[in-house]
Amino acid sequence: MSQSIVQSSPMPKKNILKKWLQIALCLAILGIVIILSICLYVEATGKAYLITAENAPATDAILILGARVYSNGTPSPLLQDRLDYGYTLYAANKANRIIVSGDHGRKDYDEVNAMKNYLLAKGVPQEHIFLDHAGFNTYDSLYRAKEIFGVKSLIVCTQEFHMPRALYIGRRLGLEAYGYAAPDKASYHMAYNNFREKLAQVKAFLETDILHRKPKYLGNVIPIQGSGLPTQV
Repeated sequence: MSQSIVQSSPMPKKNILKKWLQIALCLAILGIVIILSICLYVEATGKAYLITAENAPATDAILILGARVYSNGTPSPLLQDRLDYGYTLYAANKANRIIVSGDHGRKDYDEVNAMKNYLLAKGVPQEHIFLDHAGFNTYDSLYRAKEIFGVKSLIVCTQEFHMPRALYIGRRLGLEAYGYAAPDKASYHMAYNNFREKLAQVKAFLETDILHRKPKYLGNVIPIQGSGLPTQV
């Protein structure tokens, strides 16, 4: 008896391509859903700890996060707003120590001394200002506030678009962190900042919940209860 062997013809290349495109589309949709879920989680967590100047609790310190400084040493308008909000809390006796944390990684660019000088001009005593010269990003600033300055509770001063991420990081690092947010302004190029912030929120989730990253620089402990003069070198 003869047997016939029926062989199936190979799948056409067009169908194979369609199949891979469908897989790629599903993966892309899944990726978008994951990213959006992380962003919503970070924002919801951070927004729960927003405060006003009136209901702000007393804390160990006020943390003012750095931003652009002009070549003449003048803080940009965005940074001035952060400094003004931080000073408002200081003047209201919500904390008697201020940490200015920013980028001072090069001799020709110095955010922290510009911030210090701005606060000195407002009458803040020099010994009440602590300079964090290695606050290169939000995660490092909050990590170093805890590990270098021994802060347990603080109020963060930055803009509204940035604040949820900062508070999320602070809380995940074990800080009693609150946020006093300066309003967003059209002059801050908000379309760009909002897009960038979504990516940064995913990065913050990975750093705090997955990688548990340590900053590039740490150092000796300088207790926040003491004088800030040793940081001003």
